[in-house]
Amino acid sequence: MTTAAAYPYQPVKERGTLRSFLLALFMHLLLAVVLYYGVSWQSSTPVGAEAELWEEIPAATAPPPPPRPEPEPVVQPRPVPPPPQVKSKVEDDADIALEQKKRRAEAAAREEAERKEAARKDAERKEAEQRKEEARKEEARKEALRKEADRKEAERKEAERKEAQRKEDAKKKAAQQEQDRKEQAERERKEAADAKAKAQADAKAKAQADAKAKADADAKARREAAANAQRKSELARLQALAGGSGAGGGGVGNAAGAGAGGGGKASPGYADRVRRRVKPNIVFTEDVPGNPTAVVSVQLAPDGSLLSARLSKSSGNSGWDNAVLRAVERSDPLPRDENGKAPASFTITFRPKD
Repeated sequence: MTTAAAYPYQPVKERGTLRSFLLALFMHLLLAVVLYYGVSWQSSTPVGAEAELWEEIPAATAPPPPPRPEPEPVVQPRPVPPPPQVKSKVEDDADIALEQKKRRAEAAAREEAERKEAARKDAERKEAEQRKEEARKEEARKEALRKEADRKEAERKEAERKEAQRKEDAKKKAAQQEQDRKEQAERERKEAADAKAKAQADAKAKAQADAKAKADADAKARREAAANAQRKSELARLQALAGGSGAGGGGVGNAAGAGAGGGGKASPGYADRVRRRVKPNIVFTEDVPGNPTAVVSVQLAPDGSLLSARLSKSSGNSGWDNAVLRAVERSDPLPRDENGKAPASFTITFRPKD
């Protein structure tokens, strides 16, 4: 459809038109030359001719039938031959000139015919070359049209292939997105289930930890209450022993009796030794400005068991004070003094940066 629209139909040119025209022209010229020389050749007087007629007589084998009367034969007069013409030298020269002219005309005619034949052949050759060139151009045009059609067909097929590939890619992408959405939903569901299970486990663990901490706190409180009751009972027992020893000694004071019964006064380096024993048990991570001092008053049994520990001077930081008291309790029993007995009471000084 595209080729027919671009190149409308054209009638085929008749071939050999020029050649036919040249041949017709050549034949007309040749006929004119022949007529001219024929008329010129017949212009001379014809020469007469003589002829004798003979009839064969049949052989006599039988008596012929009676002859019929025959008409008298007509005797044709013999033509008298014309006397031989005697040509003069002028006529001979004219004949020779005419013959030469005739020959030259024939040669010219032959040359003209050869020239025309050569021109005809050259025209035919050129026409053949032109037809070949036109055929070559037509073939090239057809080849170009074929290539253009092939190119358009290839482009159409490539466009169809790309469109099909695009649709296939879109379909795959949509399927992949749907798969990703389902996987994401499944992951979110699993994460939610895991988070819920973890929250439940954490809550359960926290409840268990709280219960355990509460149980530990209750057990510790019971142990501390039992220890405090035991310390108080031991302190009352020691105080009772100290009071009885003072009455038998004739009026020694309570302080002296307590000191003797509890191991007497502490040696000069005992408090520092106890502080070094307690300090590793202090758990305190706060940053305290300055270097505040906390003084703890301690009462011990003769074997070093802790009877009581109280804060006699606060550092101004409750966290540091509580940490020091807890460390003293963790250090129970405390070491004995140089005499093998622990002093009844003494004080220990604690500073965060010492």
